[in-house]
Amino acid sequence: MPISDERPKLYMDEYKLKQDPHDYGLADDPIDIENFKKKFKIIIVRYEGNDLEFDIIGVHPGIANAFRRLMLSEVPSMAIERVYIHNNTSVIQDEVLAHRLGLIPLKADPRLFEYRGDENDQGTEQDTLDFELKVKCSRRKDIKESSNFDLIYKNHRIYSGQMKWLPKGKQAQIYSESDVGPIHDDILITQMRPGHELDLRLAAVKGIGKDHAKFSPVATAFYRLLPEIKLKKEVVGKDAFLLQKCFSPGVIGLDDNDRAYVKSARYDACSRNVYRYPQLVDVVEMSRIRDHYIFTVESLGALKPDVIFIEAVKVLKKKCRKFLDEIEEA
Repeated sequence: MPISDERPKLYMDEYKLKQDPHDYGLADDPIDIENFKKKFKIIIVRYEGNDLEFDIIGVHPGIANAFRRLMLSEVPSMAIERVYIHNNTSVIQDEVLAHRLGLIPLKADPRLFEYRGDENDQGTEQDTLDFELKVKCSRRKDIKESSNFDLIYKNHRIYSGQMKWLPKGKQAQIYSESDVGPIHDDILITQMRPGHELDLRLAAVKGIGKDHAKFSPVATAFYRLLPEIKLKKEVVGKDAFLLQKCFSPGVIGLDDNDRAYVKSARYDACSRNVYRYPQLVDVVEMSRIRDHYIFTVESLGALKPDVIFIEAVKVLKKKCRKFLDEIEEA
């Protein structure tokens, strides 16, 4: 029997999902460590910059979803938590300005810092990064008339790159400004006119996304089940071109004889458009593999996406250890 037929599947009918008659469900699988080791796989499919796509095969949906939730909400990062406003004469309100500053992603590696306690209001060099944003908008005297505000005004646009790091204690000996500053220097904070001024002190601390979304280390982390598409009949000519348009680009290919074939079912969106055409209804069998998860992780930049996943595994392991210890003590 082919390996693809042995995998647990969900068949996609026109209006519902249909269970494989030979698949009794993952929830009823007996726990067998040796069998789990044989089936379990992690395959890296694409790794470009801060984007990672990988497959997890042979795990329960609850485990896959746990990894997703942990990457989003329990892997820590550094973010601006407190904004001390000494002066703000711009048009943006204090609370809106503080919120925008908090959402600026920082390069600082959270593994090198501790969580900040409540006993020290100013923080220490082990748990706090201080920044300063002190700018004033003025009119350039050398340019008289122009419709471009960037030419006639100095500091018309305030960007994240204008934040200045203020080392605490021995931080200057350990880090450089390029290690802890904003990931992107071109994030627009506000716009000003002559006479407007900002004088702010910013304190960044370590936190997790469960407390606030600004601490989440990922822009997105999600998974989907691996699609599987089979052609039950030969499709040629106009029907082949029509079949190709029913799926995402690159899923259905055409050979030299205009005969349709499954090129790559991996990136199919499972739209079921094929059911709109009566002549194609019985041509295709669409399903999803229930224990094959395609993960996509996009990091903000402080941690690499593979490191974020490993940190999520560590968090899950720590939670399991704590749970087992409580059971043993009970």
